[in-house]
Amino acid sequence: MSAEDLEKYETEMELTLYKEYRDIVAQFSYVVETERRFYLANSVDVAPRNADGEIYFEVRMSDAWVWDMYRPARFVKNVRVLTFKDVNIEELDKPDLRLPDDGPFGS
Repeated sequence: MSAEDLEKYETEMELTLYKEYRDIVAQFSYVVETERRFYLANSVDVAPRNADGEIYFEVRMSDAWVWDMYRPARFVKNVRVLTFKDVNIEELDKPDLRLPDDGPFGS
């Protein structure tokens, strides 16, 4: 396999992963970003920890999806991450129920 073939394969995998993300993001409440991974989750708990004067974070997530193109199963029941780096957690906007415009209840 040439370097060009490998690059093409990785590009296709990233596109497939993005499409999967786009299709499922509405099912989750939080976006969690660590230095190594990007997650979608419905439950997130972050706890600062101290070990011999070193501060780190323990992040626990449940009902999660992991952005990782090399992982065969991206949906996971529980995730535990320990990190000395920053953790970014954002609550996703949950729009109210939207009815189709062309249905009997559309405006």
